[in-house]
Amino acid sequence: MNHRIVTNGTAPKEFHRVCGVADLVDGQALGVEIDDEPVVVVHTQGEYFALRDVCSHAEVALSDGEVDGCAIECWLHGSRFDLRTGEPLELPAIEPVQTYPIRVVGEDVQVALDPAGAQAGNPAKSPSSGARNDKESSQHGSEQ
Repeated sequence: MNHRIVTNGTAPKEFHRVCGVADLVDGQALGVEIDDEPVVVVHTQGEYFALRDVCSHAEVALSDGEVDGCAIECWLHGSRFDLRTGEPLELPAIEPVQTYPIRVVGEDVQVALDPAGAQAGNPAKSPSSGARNDKESSQHGSEQ
């Protein structure tokens, strides 16, 4: 199921609600679009990640693949990508996919399309993990 978010030309580094915490169970990926940009949001091992929802090898949706720990596998040729960095972990992909800042605010999962603000290895924690989830924290996640 893909969700489409239209932001009416807002600044790219602004966070946008993509789903609710309850909408994304652990081990699941969700494909969304923010202003025509395909994004896959993943909840795994109590953390949230956001990447460009296009395999760098075959240009198919990563959100249709399987999540395994901190990796997502492309369903077409089996390329795997690190959810923290976007780096390919298995061939045939050799180019990384873009990661995006993600945070949890209350019960909302939010993503910003500002790749410069993405911090590898800093996913957003699940609300039950004890991480701060208010607007003032403006976190991209906690150190792993």
